[in-house]
Amino acid sequence: MSEQDDAPIELEPLPLDAWHRARGGRMVPFAGYHMPVQYEGVMAEHLWTRSSAGLFDVSHMGQLSLSGEGVAQALEALLPGDMAGLAPGRMRYSLLLGEDGGILDDLMATNRGEDYYVVVNGATKWDDIAHIHEHLPESVTLNHMDDKALLALQGPKAVDALARLVPGVESLVFMTAGAFTIDGVEAWISRSGYTGEDGFEISIPADAAERVAELLTAQPEVKPIGLGARDSLRLEAGLPLYGHDLDPATTPVMADLGFALSKRRREEGGFPGHARIMAERADGAPLKRVGLMVDGRQPVREGARVVDKAGREIGRVTSGGFSPTLGRNIAMAYLPPAQGDLYAEVRLEQRGKPFQATVTAMPFVPHRYVRKGV
Repeated sequence: MSEQDDAPIELEPLPLDAWHRARGGRMVPFAGYHMPVQYEGVMAEHLWTRSSAGLFDVSHMGQLSLSGEGVAQALEALLPGDMAGLAPGRMRYSLLLGEDGGILDDLMATNRGEDYYVVVNGATKWDDIAHIHEHLPESVTLNHMDDKALLALQGPKAVDALARLVPGVESLVFMTAGAFTIDGVEAWISRSGYTGEDGFEISIPADAAERVAELLTAQPEVKPIGLGARDSLRLEAGLPLYGHDLDPATTPVMADLGFALSKRRREEGGFPGHARIMAERADGAPLKRVGLMVDGRQPVREGARVVDKAGREIGRVTSGGFSPTLGRNIAMAYLPPAQGDLYAEVRLEQRGKPFQATVTAMPFVPHRYVRKGV
């Protein structure tokens, strides 16, 4: 191994790096960046977001633009979602699939009329970009929008705070998006997020990120929130995190993400792993993602074993922690269908210590998205 191999990975600063530090953000390495894990404490930040509005810096995510002749069809060759039927201003959760139907990443795709705007996970964005580029026809152009920042404003009062600055944004409903301005700054805003709460994601020029963050946190409903609360919020919402609950060995059926398989695409095929995925839909998958209510005061974490009565391992916990909203420990795990029935009791082991848990429906905390007609 060379000295170069031993060198520490160089971490990138976010556009708001100095802003986070000035507000007491405790910075940690995440997805190749320095990112704020908390400001005043994970529990307080979590509960504030559930009751008011939290501002998250998610600029580590990959923001991509795909345009050109046949772009929808090119995306459909990689994703199981109906991209051709996606109306302008509409967005869809989808999955980047490997040849065997395993999940390479989960993402959001939006038809912006002139292009498709795709947001991928920060930890996988370089692999995603390479994979997508390799499979695109020459008529389609992929642009990595690395001059953009991405902010997420989440919580029941997010709409009150943002509408004060962006009149008309309240007309958006869940999974719709449009072009707006914030104090003269051009912004692409979607009513979406990954906390289970109502909220918005705001794409802006990186050099305007501090100005927009200042405007948002000047609103009485809004506080900056770190990665720690983002993780506990998405866990309560039953939302999988790539690299933990999703990976290339996991299919959409195993992950309980069947809603991402659009009806037309299921029938027509043409996406990677179609035959395997349809077989799992018909016959069942060998494992399935389930929620667990965990007894006791100590949280179980990723990697804890799920064992049968004989002590044989039958699954693994992929995410786990304390739920501030419920006041108890929760987790997600992959189990064989026979052990994954609702209300089934299972035994967990973490560092040799046993825990009792009950299989439960997800989300653990109900989603509060604002949908059309509601």
